[in-house]
Amino acid sequence: MSAIDDYIAPFPGPVRKLLLQLKRTIQKAAPAAVETMSYGIPTFDFEGKHLVHFAGYARHIGFYPGARVGAAFEREFSKYKTGKGSVQFPLDEPLPVELVGRVVRFRMDQTLANATNVKRPATKTAKKATQKTAPKRKGAAPRRR
Repeated sequence: MSAIDDYIAPFPGPVRKLLLQLKRTIQKAAPAAVETMSYGIPTFDFEGKHLVHFAGYARHIGFYPGARVGAAFEREFSKYKTGKGSVQFPLDEPLPVELVGRVVRFRMDQTLANATNVKRPATKTAKKATQKTAPKRKGAAPRRR
């Protein structure tokens, strides 16, 4: 049993069913993603970066694809309660699996694009040791050692 399964197990039947459906949808959309826990909630990582998170609550399923996804899916998310980087799927509605799959694939594309566009810093060179000198005193004789 994975850490995500351990997280899902204690939820009541209907919530557990939606959480498992969401987990399977993410796995199907991102088979290369790695299951983990982050911030105390189920997370899928891809290429060493967080892809999406999700969590169960009393009245909704929280889905956290990140803030940059909201604008790209603004129309699709308009029927749900949203926040910066989050979407709430009500428990009394079917889970939008097709939308979740598209969001996950979009996040994978973002992650890959960012990985290829990242400028790598030049190799570090050894810093020269700097000597600390006391500030020169005006009008004073040089110090003797």
